Amino acid sequence: MLPVAKPAGTVTIKPGRQGSDHFTDLIDATRRSVDRSLGAGSISMGQLDLLEERVLLDRTEYVHRPPVSMLEQLLYDLKEVEAFSQERQPASVQVKLAELTTVLATLIADSLMKLGDLHRSRTWYSTARHASDESGNRDLQARVRAQAAMLPYYYGPLESAVSLARDARIMTRSKPSPTAVFAAVAEARALAQQGNRAGADERVREAQVLFDRLPADANEDAFAFPRRRFLLYLSGVFTAMGRTSQARRVQEEALALYPSHTGIDPALLHLEAALCLAHDRSATEACQLASTTYMRVPEAHRTPILGARARRVIDQLPGANASTPAAKDLRELLELPAALT
Repeated sequence: MLPVAKPAGTVTIKPGRQGSDHFTDLIDATRRSVDRSLGAGSISMGQLDLLEERVLLDRTEYVHRPPVSMLEQLLYDLKEVEAFSQERQPASVQVKLAELTTVLATLIADSLMKLGDLHRSRTWYSTARHASDESGNRDLQARVRAQAAMLPYYYGPLESAVSLARDARIMTRSKPSPTAVFAAVAEARALAQQGNRAGADERVREAQVLFDRLPADANEDAFAFPRRRFLLYLSGVFTAMGRTSQARRVQEEALALYPSHTGIDPALLHLEAALCLAHDRSATEACQLASTTYMRVPEAHRTPILGARARRVIDQLPGANASTPAAKDLRELLELPAALT
């Protein structure tokens, strides 16, 4: 009987003291065990779905809840995501956990910015950017950078705000998406604040074209970019450039779109209306509107970022107007401890 030919490259296994069958069984069993280890993580798909639901709830509640109360919830959820991330997971699960980490870290950074903890806000934005890069999700990478541009926009340096927003815009490659609109109009707002009118106008035109190609979005979600938020950013552009008529139009339209329970965005729009009054040399009206706006905001939402924006009204008053009684009253109001306002 002729011997059976072996496939090219086949190596004959020579067992040791135990039999050949036992040794080949060991090889196959070990391979199956490794396959199970590679395919099995410590989190089931059901658990992952529940985690995603919780993060989506965080994104929804963030729109109207005060930052201090949100911080504890965000940190709690992130701790659980982190615990799963530290254990071996299938690649697809690890990517999803990185995306959830990105969202939570971004909201934590934004909360800290609102609370005036600028150093910690910067470090958390760095963590969010790192997590987004780990996820490989291009849209999320761009979104974090556009969001991070808010910190230097409000607190400086403006060059960083322009750079971050520009990076985000380039990442989106001008494809219609809420992130692409956000990036373009965020860059426009920062350029306008710098005094670069031509650059700001170009970005506004780009953002408008992109926005017009998107379906209507009325989501109550911190990562959505509905029309009211688009108008909020346009208000910032037109206010910075002194185009007060355009600014007032978008402010009024935006305010009509905001629900009454929404956080500080409506207050920011009213403060930009006060900035328009300051630009038009209506100093008393500007300061009175800023004071009224500041006092109407519930104490839990009356955070340092709101105070910083109200102080800008005083800074924009021309000449001796910063010494008027209304300006003095506003300055004293902003210097009062929170418990007394």
